[in-house]
Amino acid sequence: MSTPFPFTAVVGQDDLRLALLLNAVSPAVGGVLVRGEKGTAKSTAVRALSALMPEVDVVPGCRFSCDPHSPDPGCPDGPHEPGAGVARPARMVELPVGASEDRLVGALDIERALAEGVKAFEPGLLADAHRGILYVDEVNLLHDHLVDLLLDAAAMGASYVEREGVSVRHASRFLLVGTMNPEEGELRPQLLDRFGLTVEVSASREPDQRVEVVRRRLAHDDDPAGFAARWADEEAAVRARITGARELLPSVRLGDGALRQIAATCAAFEVDGMRADIVMARTATALAAWAGRTDVLAEDVRQAALLALPHRRRRNPFDAPGLDEDKLDETLEEFGGQDGDGGGDDDPDPGPDGPGGPGGQPEPDDAPQGDGDAAARPEAGEGGEPRPSGAGEQSPVRAAEPFRTKVLSVPGLGEGAAGRRSRARTEHGRTTGARRPRGALTKLHLAATVQAAAPHQRARGRSGRGLVVRRDDLRQATREGREGNLVLFVVDASGSMAARQRMGAVKGAVLSLLLDAYQRRDKVGLVTFRGAAADVALPPTSSVDAAAARLESLPTGGRTPLAAGLLRAHEVLRVERLRDPARRALVVVVTDGRATGGPEPVALAGRAARLFAAEGVASVVVDCESGPVRLGLAGRLADELGGTAVTLDELRADAIAGLVRDVQGTRRAA
Repeated sequence: MSTPFPFTAVVGQDDLRLALLLNAVSPAVGGVLVRGEKGTAKSTAVRALSALMPEVDVVPGCRFSCDPHSPDPGCPDGPHEPGAGVARPARMVELPVGASEDRLVGALDIERALAEGVKAFEPGLLADAHRGILYVDEVNLLHDHLVDLLLDAAAMGASYVEREGVSVRHASRFLLVGTMNPEEGELRPQLLDRFGLTVEVSASREPDQRVEVVRRRLAHDDDPAGFAARWADEEAAVRARITGARELLPSVRLGDGALRQIAATCAAFEVDGMRADIVMARTATALAAWAGRTDVLAEDVRQAALLALPHRRRRNPFDAPGLDEDKLDETLEEFGGQDGDGGGDDDPDPGPDGPGGPGGQPEPDDAPQGDGDAAARPEAGEGGEPRPSGAGEQSPVRAAEPFRTKVLSVPGLGEGAAGRRSRARTEHGRTTGARRPRGALTKLHLAATVQAAAPHQRARGRSGRGLVVRRDDLRQATREGREGNLVLFVVDASGSMAARQRMGAVKGAVLSLLLDAYQRRDKVGLVTFRGAAADVALPPTSSVDAAAARLESLPTGGRTPLAAGLLRAHEVLRVERLRDPARRALVVVVTDGRATGGPEPVALAGRAARLFAAEGVASVVVDCESGPVRLGLAGRLADELGGTAVTLDELRADAIAGLVRDVQGTRRAA
């Protein structure tokens, strides 16, 4: 077994370490979501936490880790009589992004359940994680149906497996920790709200601290056991401090003054619901216990707000998480000190390292973190303004206000990743038929199974009331739901589109469709063309935030190489099919239809468009032509693509409903 990197040896990342430790002290806080760029010790810190968790007493032989002092009366391995147990380390269970539903919640032997009435149950990861840590790396890439199961278990403290009238329930209380890179896509709001705390991590820009990171990483890789031994005393000190804080926690007093500050802060930042207030109260209490105090102070409330509120105040997917600290301080000051226990200036000794320190950390860890900003993109100059890249280029235009749209769907029936756009065969949805299972049975079609087994009962010697079922009789339910697609935007940024008011409207329309793609769990990509060539501004990704940022900074000007834009988009789709062959594409071309530059630009654009039509790629042309005289070039391009054209005005709200019918009707006619 490999030796994990010691928790106390992690350099910097104070907020991350504090959030993890607070959950170790009080699992009721509700877990931690760690957001940040790759290579910032997210996974290292989470895996290291398990070594600091106090041991748990379990019933010998129980697969569900029942507490011997108060065993679960409904445990599938029970009933257990209260008594002595055996101590073991708290587990850290990792949930892979590609895990199946059976692997997460457990599997029932349906054949034995139907034939013998036996609840033969194989526990899943939710059982393994009970009274420990459940860690989901890249939680933003987890399939929606697994997210739903995870949320249910986290909220109820139990996991239920229900199949065709057979039900198994077991306790499942765990510390939920998720890590994610926002560049790969955001979490939906329901899951964001389920995480008690969130922290943003980034690599330090301080050279001395970066040197220390490399030094410790190399030392651990050269001699893991020796490196861990050098940090054993610090690890033991933090472990003892967690145990002490847990014992002190029930004695911590959360007074009316602190509660008023918590309620006022949540109201001031307009967070939805009451979960934020509850999480802040639990976090502030845990902070006081971690500091060795029995009273919650204003500093605890402030720190709790910084950890519990940023991810709860996002109003749309393009809002960056964060909190206005000046506004926070004003609110705390206004509502502080009303009963002497939550707003005073008293500052009792918070412990050896203060409420934010994990204890036992060497001096280099307290170095400044730097501003954490991502490195400027190559095309950006001073102040973030794009550098000119060609004659006639204009500065970026701000997008107009986005508006609500309805669905643009890909015709036919797909088999791509679960989402909310186009019809598809999925594991979840309405049942449309039955088939023989390929591999493990996951969704039994009971009527079809009984129908398959019924003719063979006499030959199988059936004598009792039970049905004699064989493996060949089992039928898998086929279901129809919705899939996410790849929405590839091909945007004309040439001089003919460069009128500021017009380009603002174009960007607003694309931004609106990006919002729709976020809600429907699509991947998005962005190809732009201007001057003499086309560029992939954003390769296909799940991060609509990144697409919106690239769109906002898009410069305009130059000729209109329409053919180059279409050919580059065709190449993007070809590569993406190799990576994800099940995901179908919808190409959205935003242009006025003009083509200039090079020999026969219009004919060349037509030939490029016919490549999409020949491969049956669903497409929509957003016609940006304006003025009293219209040439209708965008409509001709749509015909060449085998798709449909729509004006900017028709993209709004109810007007798009007719567009969906047009897209589907065009594909059926083809």
